[in-house]
Amino acid sequence: MSALARNTLGGATSPYLRQHADNPVHWQQWGPEALEWARVRDVPILLSVGYSACHWCHVMAHESFEDEATAALMNENFVCIKVDREERPDLDAVYMNATVAMTGQGGWPMTCFLTPSAEPFYCGTYYPTVPRGGMPSFTQLLEAIADTWRGRRGEVEEASAAITAQLTANAAGVPGGQVVLDANLLDAAIVAALRDQDLDRGGFGVAPKFPPSALMEGLLRGYERSGDTKVLAAVERTAEAMARGGIYDQLGGGFARYSVDADWVVPHFEKMLYDNAQLLRAYAHLGRRTGSALAIRVAEETVEFLLRDLRTESGCFASALDADTDGIEGLTYAWTPDELLAALGFEDGVWAAGLLAVSSAGTFEAGTSVLQLPADPEDPARWESVRSRLFEVRSGRPQPGRDDKVVTAWNGLAVTALAEAGAGLGRPEWVEAAAHCARTLLDEHLVDGRLRRASLGGVVGDAAAVLDDHGALAVGLLALHQATGELEWLTRAEQLIDLAIEHFADPAEPGSWFDTADDAEALITRPRDPFDGATPSGASTMAEALLAAAALAGPERSARYAAAAADTLDRGALLLARAARSAGHWLAVAEASVRGPIQVAVSMTGDGADLLDTARREAPGGAVVIGGAPDTSPLLVDRPLVDGDPAAYVCRGFVCDRPATGVDELRAALAR
Repeated sequence: MSALARNTLGGATSPYLRQHADNPVHWQQWGPEALEWARVRDVPILLSVGYSACHWCHVMAHESFEDEATAALMNENFVCIKVDREERPDLDAVYMNATVAMTGQGGWPMTCFLTPSAEPFYCGTYYPTVPRGGMPSFTQLLEAIADTWRGRRGEVEEASAAITAQLTANAAGVPGGQVVLDANLLDAAIVAALRDQDLDRGGFGVAPKFPPSALMEGLLRGYERSGDTKVLAAVERTAEAMARGGIYDQLGGGFARYSVDADWVVPHFEKMLYDNAQLLRAYAHLGRRTGSALAIRVAEETVEFLLRDLRTESGCFASALDADTDGIEGLTYAWTPDELLAALGFEDGVWAAGLLAVSSAGTFEAGTSVLQLPADPEDPARWESVRSRLFEVRSGRPQPGRDDKVVTAWNGLAVTALAEAGAGLGRPEWVEAAAHCARTLLDEHLVDGRLRRASLGGVVGDAAAVLDDHGALAVGLLALHQATGELEWLTRAEQLIDLAIEHFADPAEPGSWFDTADDAEALITRPRDPFDGATPSGASTMAEALLAAAALAGPERSARYAAAAADTLDRGALLLARAARSAGHWLAVAEASVRGPIQVAVSMTGDGADLLDTARREAPGGAVVIGGAPDTSPLLVDRPLVDGDPAAYVCRGFVCDRPATGVDELRAALAR
């Protein structure tokens, strides 16, 4: 019997894979050994893809993968491979495209049946233990696939060849030169995105509602360019609706993954690092530019959540908190009126129930409610006391599990958000937290000069970093360079950008990017998806890194980065023209590009903090802001003090204003 005839997930660096280490299924990790075992046995591969915070992944695991009879059927007829989609986004992308092509929809858990050469021939998502809603039971499906493999192999090979050919054809890059990237295109993209806004309840589309994180940032930048108050109103409406709803944790800060209803009341309870990093960036931007007390409070509480609940011992951030607690959704977070009375006493309990929309009817399950905050309390001190006591009681409840995996790209998003928010809102401790995380990523995730995707407990995994890892970390390092003035962050960002250009850029199509490196494991197709999803695409993230680096770097690199940014945005313009809501991060980067991007260099010695603080607080999103002594960074070269006094140099592209030596003069220059 092969040594692989057992479950081998115990040594994985993914917490999600480790959750399945005790299954009776002979799970393997993806790799040449497992693929070869399928060839030797001449059986199909059963590929199961999920992630730790996925509710239905846990359901299917409990119903099927923990069941001895089902496991025996799987082990007998298949080589079973488990993949964490967060650790291997390349595999997830390839087989999700196959799933969507076959079924018209996707999701997790993803269940794919492959030939031993890894070509998909049947794909789906969750399968129940009994037939339901037109779906077969999982065991019925297993038996049918096994019978087809044994008795009708030709049909399997025909199906796998057809879907593989379709995936290959769909892997072409987005063409360039189709649309001009200018203010007119951006205005049209904003109008298109706003057609789907919910004017009554905030957000976009219908239930389920996901936080439009990147789109909020893009719209904010659009408002700053155009001054169109309707655009700002859309952002403010969405920001307030989410912040007052159940999707936002009113006690502990931080946002859940999405709301199952259109009113933002009942969340799907997992909390993802990538959502909270992007939302921190948007709320901090909204707060610093409008003075919104709500936006600033939410930014502060979201940082508290990140530092308290997701920060690991290394100083980086864990991937997620689970949706379930002890297998029950909402167990940690939902309340009844009686529970509020028990925690707070009668008077405060009744007051809190009214304030937080908790009633005997309930808004969630079994008469429980998810806490909301429809209006600010008239007595803020009392609210802080109540909030603190309720959080203490809640902390004594069973808590959701945490996926401690440190993902490079998502930590890059957190570094960016913390550095920008810290600089813009005057919170240097947030900048320091960002720097600590960035230092850990550079120390642990760079191995032999190449970036890795993830680590667990300080042990880096084998999976190579993909494009968004390089782009997001580079953007974070550039944000730190601006927030601290330290040149090392710029140097390390340039190194990552150069790596990405060397290994991910399509040499045949300037401005087009693959999501995997040219020397990465060869899959049935080389994935590249330029559309933004829950996280910015690798291509749009690289566009942001290139654009900022072009403004911050020295002349030699600057020209090369600017050309690459222009080529990349030339292709992204087509996405903005055709699918603006799926190009929220493209919109944010394009807005910065069309405005220059705006560059503010504050030349200063011991004095000049007022100028620099004003620039950080009032420059539009996407602007590049740096401060320091003359000639201490490329953007400060040949920008001296004026008559011995600090001076702010404001430029747009290649056009610069006269240096501003006073705060009012700087404000006027930024407002032009």
